[in-house]
Amino acid sequence: MLAKLKSLYLFGLDPVEVTVEIDVSHCALPSFTIVGLPDLTVQESRERVRSAIRNCGFQFPIARIVVNLAPADLKKEGSIFDLPIALGILIASDQIQGYSEGNQFFIGELSLDGSIRDANGILPMSLFLESKKDETIQFFLPTANLSEAYVSIIQLYPLQNLSDAVGFLSHQKKETSVRTILQEETSESFDDFSEIIGHEFAKRAVEVASAGMHNLLMFGPPGTGKTMLARRIRTILPELTIEESIDVTKIYSVTGNLPKGSGIIKRRPFRSPHHSSSSASLIGGGSYPKPGEISLAHRGVLFLDEFPEFRKDVINALRQPLEDGIVNISRIRCNLTFPSRFMLVASMNPCPCGYYGDRQKNCICSPADIIRYRSRIEGPILDRIDIVTEVNRIDSEKMVSMKPTETSVDIKNRIKNVHDQQKDRYAKQKFYFNSELPTREINTYCPLTKEAKNFVTMVSDKLFLSGRAITKIIKVSRTICDLRNGEIIDMEDVAEAVQYRLKDLN
Repeated sequence: MLAKLKSLYLFGLDPVEVTVEIDVSHCALPSFTIVGLPDLTVQESRERVRSAIRNCGFQFPIARIVVNLAPADLKKEGSIFDLPIALGILIASDQIQGYSEGNQFFIGELSLDGSIRDANGILPMSLFLESKKDETIQFFLPTANLSEAYVSIIQLYPLQNLSDAVGFLSHQKKETSVRTILQEETSESFDDFSEIIGHEFAKRAVEVASAGMHNLLMFGPPGTGKTMLARRIRTILPELTIEESIDVTKIYSVTGNLPKGSGIIKRRPFRSPHHSSSSASLIGGGSYPKPGEISLAHRGVLFLDEFPEFRKDVINALRQPLEDGIVNISRIRCNLTFPSRFMLVASMNPCPCGYYGDRQKNCICSPADIIRYRSRIEGPILDRIDIVTEVNRIDSEKMVSMKPTETSVDIKNRIKNVHDQQKDRYAKQKFYFNSELPTREINTYCPLTKEAKNFVTMVSDKLFLSGRAITKIIKVSRTICDLRNGEIIDMEDVAEAVQYRLKDLN
């Protein structure tokens, strides 16, 4: 007998409808075969399904069982097909009475005792089904993932074990669907900017960068507070909009990084991978391509501490994501695109020993060592960084005084005001922040006074700036102007923006 059930599979970040076909034949030698380009995890579902069926009190048929996952030319991985395979076997062997095929989708990994484990990617799957605008759709999913589903039209049926699913399909259990509203993630406690003594210039650079989501590079001796500044950036960034939240939560849902039981992500992500990270872990990839750290930092902050210590190929792989806000990963059978619109925050020492230019400790590096160390950050990458600021050592007297400084809330309020300005300004566009301004739109959204234009021309001629560097100066000037609630960019705004590009790191 033949049974057909519907399921879903994630191809990158996009769900694909999969038909699970099960044929049970008693006219051949007993066997259990899964076809349709399954990987090892899918193949192993044979043992999970066999044990789950028996431990839930059903009979596993002694017959020739063939499972086909269609479309058969799409590679499939994971354990989410356990539930539809088990139900299909029970239907095909006449152990579920009264079943009528409908517009039903099944997702879930089975334990050996028949309980259903949580799955990855439930949010994009529920949004995919929701987009069909069909009220007859029934989505059977693990109970543990219920808080992650986001629907208003389709019917949700949370399942704890295989027996629950059989009860629904045989109408022994009353069919009552549920409705969910995405809950916000649990708030966490973070450090505060008021704990940072001094560093007024660096704090201003961080505020400007955060206001326009500009890329930032901090350099200075060890122990001066670069990492402390970077880790507090998240405390001054306003919450994500609902559209941004759904985009970010989808990525975390697909990769399995969404905490169990949590809802929609409202805080901007902060990712800080170790400098030993591979290109695939940072950019994304693998045999079955998955998003990397730059996609997990989408609409948030990617902090790369000890920037020159990252492998050169890893650093250079950031070129396209920094410029386009996406990363393309190509394989023989597929070409996937993941979002990667993040704010890059990097920190580095001025030399290998870290004390070049320090007032208290002498540098022991040779000029050749310093040049070799700084050359790890090549020109094309530096050209994509909007703001460069130096973080020097603070005097002991100032550290001991511990005078109170601005809190994160104070700075966050100013930045939120600038974010709101950008939201209104670019309401009809596909971008959100000043850092994302396309070159063709600069004249429209970045009007300069005559003095400011002349100053930009003079600086670009003297410093031999590239076209990209000039546009970044204007974008940073736009953000500085927004911080003072200005409309037209004046020379003071441009002069401050130019300060952030005067650091010679090569």
